[in-house]
Amino acid sequence: MSHLFEPLTIRGITLRNRIGVSPMCMYSYTDGFSNDWQVIHLGARAAGGAGLVIAEATAVEARGRITPQDAGIWSDEHIDGLARVTRVIKDNGAVAGIQIAHAGRKASTKRPWDSGKPGLPGEPSGWEVVGASPVAFSNDYRVPQEMSVSEIHMVQAAFRSAAQRALAAGFQWLELHAAHGYLIHSFYSPLSNRRTDEYGGSFENRIRFLLETTRLVRPVWPEGLPFTVRISGTDWVEGGWSVADSVELARRLKEEGVDLIDCSSGGNAAQAVVPVGAGYQVPISEAVKQGAEILTAAVGLITAPAQADEIIRNGRADLVLLGREMLRDPYWALHAAQALRQTGAVPAQYLRAF
Repeated sequence: MSHLFEPLTIRGITLRNRIGVSPMCMYSYTDGFSNDWQVIHLGARAAGGAGLVIAEATAVEARGRITPQDAGIWSDEHIDGLARVTRVIKDNGAVAGIQIAHAGRKASTKRPWDSGKPGLPGEPSGWEVVGASPVAFSNDYRVPQEMSVSEIHMVQAAFRSAAQRALAAGFQWLELHAAHGYLIHSFYSPLSNRRTDEYGGSFENRIRFLLETTRLVRPVWPEGLPFTVRISGTDWVEGGWSVADSVELARRLKEEGVDLIDCSSGGNAAQAVVPVGAGYQVPISEAVKQGAEILTAAVGLITAPAQADEIIRNGRADLVLLGREMLRDPYWALHAAQALRQTGAVPAQYLRAF
């Protein structure tokens, strides 16, 4: 039986434990460039004992940013700054991961603490957005331009280039962001995809964007490094994307060389009623893991060491990713080791305190 502090090996990479830092947007950058904040923020979580530290959603093109202050990886000039991030994560014993992303119809907004509303034309936060179909996320959001097939192929190529840059920057774990109503999710969900071409309509057509992107990216990502995908396991809306759909999608992704499915949910329907509570998304991970026979990560209000350990011990996920709890406590993994009476998990520099 596995437990929270048992190492996890995927391909040629071994995590020292089953605890990961979930990718969380910090909205703290200029023109997509990494900075001291990102180095300190992610480095602290690595020193705090996490086995995996995933850098936040990093845009594959400038118009794919959620806000003007998002991290980016759309040019070679972004590589050096990100290399500083990977070095500090690795030097502190964790595996450095990155989530490459495109915000699609939910791009072009202000930072949450600056209202979070879509930017107006002429403002730095106001630019034209694209999506699967001309369907706005909500009445407050701009209507996206429906992407042509040639534009789809251009963005898919941008994901491929972003993966190559991530490798050059030293990342050892790659995650495609296909969740939370962003571009890829907007293609596979029937709530946001009204297309009538080969990228819309049937389940097969709606998942085409993601499968094609995976096929394009997988060959440039080394065989010895984990390749993962974050999905929204359900839209939480009747008639929308479902857990059963996610299981079938995960089966297809496994065939394409995906190693693990990061199981989140929601984000594509403003009217969705999400049953938020402790570990509320863990059943999605469990269903995908069992139904598709693939490794999964569980995320969403996982806060207590015993809770996280139970998820791993009972085979509901292979990895737990913590978000807000890691913001509150960068040393959560060390405190969890104490609570679960695990030895050898504390860095020598911190032994006097533990």
